[in-house]
Amino acid sequence: MRKSSSHNRQRGPKGTRPLRIAELLQRELSMVIARELADPRVGQFTITAVDVAPDLSHAKVFITHLSGVGDAPKTVAALNHAAGFLRNALRTRVKLRVIPELRFVYDESVEKGVALSHLIEQAVAKDRTDN
Repeated sequence: MRKSSSHNRQRGPKGTRPLRIAELLQRELSMVIARELADPRVGQFTITAVDVAPDLSHAKVFITHLSGVGDAPKTVAALNHAAGFLRNALRTRVKLRVIPELRFVYDESVEKGVALSHLIEQAVAKDRTDN
């Protein structure tokens, strides 16, 4: 009879390893971009999340631009252009056998959240004036 060990169990359908690697990549990418990337097209932005494929071959990096949606396409294009450089920089910093291919996308969830909050505030204000 075989004993079950807790270190072999996966949490959820993807397991915990992709999640841990996503957190690691988010942290390291932030540092590499801040210290080593000198592209003037890359403005001020924040990496909001990293989604790593279960086989660790690809990573989708979600960003929000601090000046809003207007400058986001230029920043996303510049980061995707620099993806090879960033992947190489990660290779020296992160001890993984395979560094995932990076793809940067704009994260619209922040703007959607602000818009939703604004709609809720409007509904509450209308309720107060009706009562």
